[in-house]
Amino acid sequence: MTACGTTLLVIAKEPLPGRVKTRLTPPYTPEEAAELAAASLADTLGVVLAAPAHRRVLVLAGQPGPWLPPGIEVVPQCAGGLDERLAAAFAGCAGPALLVGMDTPQITPGLLAPALGPDAWQDCDAWFGPAVDGGFWALGLADPDPRLLRGVPMSRPDTGALQRARLTGAGLRVRDLPALRDVDTADDAGKVAATAPDSRFAAALARLATAAGHPGGGR
Repeated sequence: MTACGTTLLVIAKEPLPGRVKTRLTPPYTPEEAAELAAASLADTLGVVLAAPAHRRVLVLAGQPGPWLPPGIEVVPQCAGGLDERLAAAFAGCAGPALLVGMDTPQITPGLLAPALGPDAWQDCDAWFGPAVDGGFWALGLADPDPRLLRGVPMSRPDTGALQRARLTGAGLRVRDLPALRDVDTADDAGKVAATAPDSRFAAALARLATAAGHPGGGR
């Protein structure tokens, strides 16, 4: 299997005040949290465009906005819990797929490269990117079977361990990507911005810190 057959998926919410990054409020207002979410999503989609993939698909809850660059397909998220929405995203792929979220603006094409390279699926059935908070930031499946996600408890400290166990329990050969920090809290935001100082996210965080005296801009 070669990288040219891999679909790169991003699952995201439209960055609207009160609907995204609610754990940033406080200290940030809902409008500021939405601004940070939009910057994070724009960074993520920029990386998706720069990475080698057969298709680039945004699985979106809501409507596209000015943060959406050309070259990204948009499909709506289905109803249901996060496990059902992730499962449906994979079900829409005919071949291997790698899914990432909108909460890791520090990702780079190089970070995704192992799962998208010409030998990505050689002796490998799944790629797993653990998150520092116990979840996961990336999941790749050579055969995107939605049953591998349905029923996995989400948004828990053991979600990542449970999802990885689901993969290995199905007999899949799993390779791991580096652990990354999701942006959930203001502390997360500062730490993530520090690892990606040239990102839109870091610029937005620094701008808000300067304007309103919020904690760290990551610079």
